[in-house]
Amino acid sequence: MMRKILVPVRGDGKGDNVFAHAVALARGFDAHLDVTHCRARPENLLPFGVPIPAALREQLLSNAVRVFDEEEAGLRQEVLDLAKHHNVKMSDTPTGNEVSASFSEEAGRQIDVIKHHGRLADLVAVAKPDIDRNLGANTLKSALFHTGRPVMMCPEPSGALPEVLGKNITIAWDGSLEASRAVAMCLWLVRAAETVTILTASSKPMTVSPEEVQNYLEAHEVRAAVKVIDTKSNAAKALLAESKALGAELVIMGAYGDNQNYERVFGGVTQYVVDHADMPVILVN
Repeated sequence: MMRKILVPVRGDGKGDNVFAHAVALARGFDAHLDVTHCRARPENLLPFGVPIPAALREQLLSNAVRVFDEEEAGLRQEVLDLAKHHNVKMSDTPTGNEVSASFSEEAGRQIDVIKHHGRLADLVAVAKPDIDRNLGANTLKSALFHTGRPVMMCPEPSGALPEVLGKNITIAWDGSLEASRAVAMCLWLVRAAETVTILTASSKPMTVSPEEVQNYLEAHEVRAAVKVIDTKSNAAKALLAESKALGAELVIMGAYGDNQNYERVFGGVTQYVVDHADMPVILVN
């Protein structure tokens, strides 16, 4: 059962899309959205190792605090407006009987704020990294490698989001430890889905077969189909294409089975999905 989704926001214009995805997923579970903003510490913005007169230092810090206060007020209002638009109740005390949201701000580094709130969330929702603007990669990395929780990566939708996200899902299965974790950690979501398809590549031998995953899910009262995808050219591309062809709203997959830096340099299934997915993907490391 899912009860809490962490939604870290940065004021980069992508918060409304992530919020919408989180709400659509939360509707199936009456979950709570913990919308959290990371506020930089003013002293961290001062030039390192450069002597600054006391009066100037005080002025710089004061100006930074004022800017941060305005940014926080703007983000808080944005969340209030989004909650109203999506008919979500703002509440610091979730009831479990309806979708609710709260907004908080914490000073520090983004990685530490995501660690703090993410480790006691059921899922972390983040924007798909924007390669052209060099935005979002560190947020995704922090959520994926420092919370121990599933991470829903939310691209800009090509059409309208479903009212409830996750009724039709696909599971990418390659027999890896990460894929196994993804199935186990997202079992609450798999059990709530109406249609589940296990997608697997025909060319790769596996320690654990997709049919064994099918039997495991059946033991948890989930009927899942197994479909072999053609991966002659690009396994990740085929995974996304087949998921779309099946009408899936969401893909669940293990992430970065190889070293993440290796994948970023030499390419890999996870990195291709991160770079090219046009549908929400839940990643588990």
